[in-house]
Amino acid sequence: MHIEARPARRSLQLGRVFIYGSLIALAAFYLMPLWVMIVTSLKSLDEIYSGSFIGLPKAVTFEAWQKAWDEACIGTACGGLKPYFVNSLLMVVPAVTLSTMIGAVNGYILTKWRFPGSNFIFGMLLFGCFLPFQAVILPMAQLLGALKLSGTIPGLVLVHTVYGISFTTLFFRNYFITIPDELTRAAQIDGAGFFRIFFSIMLPAALPIIVVSCIWQFTQIWNDFLFGVSFTAGQSSPITVALNNIVNVTMGRKQYNVDMAAAMIAAIPTLVVYVIAGRYFVRGLTAGAVKG
Repeated sequence: MHIEARPARRSLQLGRVFIYGSLIALAAFYLMPLWVMIVTSLKSLDEIYSGSFIGLPKAVTFEAWQKAWDEACIGTACGGLKPYFVNSLLMVVPAVTLSTMIGAVNGYILTKWRFPGSNFIFGMLLFGCFLPFQAVILPMAQLLGALKLSGTIPGLVLVHTVYGISFTTLFFRNYFITIPDELTRAAQIDGAGFFRIFFSIMLPAALPIIVVSCIWQFTQIWNDFLFGVSFTAGQSSPITVALNNIVNVTMGRKQYNVDMAAAMIAAIPTLVVYVIAGRYFVRGLTAGAVKG
């Protein structure tokens, strides 16, 4: 029996080595662009042109990061990414908050306060998840013009809030449907009203899906380029538009280190969000998968 167990153990160990080795190789291949971005941003321009993109820097320098943040030319203006980073924050925080809260209320109503036609309304909201960005650019532009919000950060907040409601409603509806109706009925018997039930029972129980909604919306809004370039201009542009303008500057030698540093600055917020709350994202997505 011992003799038979040894080959089985060896084959199991070899299988694990193969699986983990394959996963490490695939992860290294997938992360190679990130590695190139990091090491290139830490090199001087002379070293980049005389060496390679993949190798470690001979002398680490953060000059490219400082230049991308404070000095890089964006279109006709030179001032770095700092003001555009602030623009993106001013856009993403209210847009994520509003779309998440509206989606939570919608999901709560569609599951616990159903009314005639609620399924039809949910279907129409669900249809909005499949609308491409290009399909809503013209009507959104007309609406922003009528509201006199064209070319402004508040206008972009409105666009992302409206576009995100379909997704957040879907998230919260699928989550709230797993919460027993008896819970809300018992609260009603005790005298709790619509908002008391929502804030005291539903929202505290919905923390996983709130995290999912916030991460999803934050990622979609922060990384958006099409709405940003379509509905803003100049100093009111988000960081993705500014990054595109930096990369397309062609005066003198191409400053690859500044481009890579700028790309890393633009990507850091979403990386931080996923590192901190990534496990809750997967947990929240699967929380409403059993029923509904």
